[in-house]
Amino acid sequence: MNFEYQIKNESGYDIIYLKGNLMDKSEAQAMLNQINEMIEQGQKNFLLHLKDLKYMNSSGISIMIGILTKARNAGGEVVITGLSSKIKQLLVITKLNSVFKITESIKEAAHILIKN
Repeated sequence: MNFEYQIKNESGYDIIYLKGNLMDKSEAQAMLNQINEMIEQGQKNFLLHLKDLKYMNSSGISIMIGILTKARNAGGEVVITGLSSKIKQLLVITKLNSVFKITESIKEAAHILIKN
């Protein structure tokens, strides 16, 4: 399954819906370019919704860390929600569950981002 994304603007943050398999930076380059533009325009808080993300490898992890780094360098935050058990296990194994803020719901994630 190919990688797809959709970005939805909310008040104070953006939700980035990831779908499919995140395995190659070239597949995500359009999304990364769009996020870079958003950060340049002052948007710095992002919610990564991974409910429809089926698989992610080390390149996918690198992409997510890049988004987090850029957001935090701009004074913002990234919150992850909608984790499948497989992706959640990957984040635990890599200890990234202690780096990213992870929530069970969009509402909970939005609360964190609005406070930021």
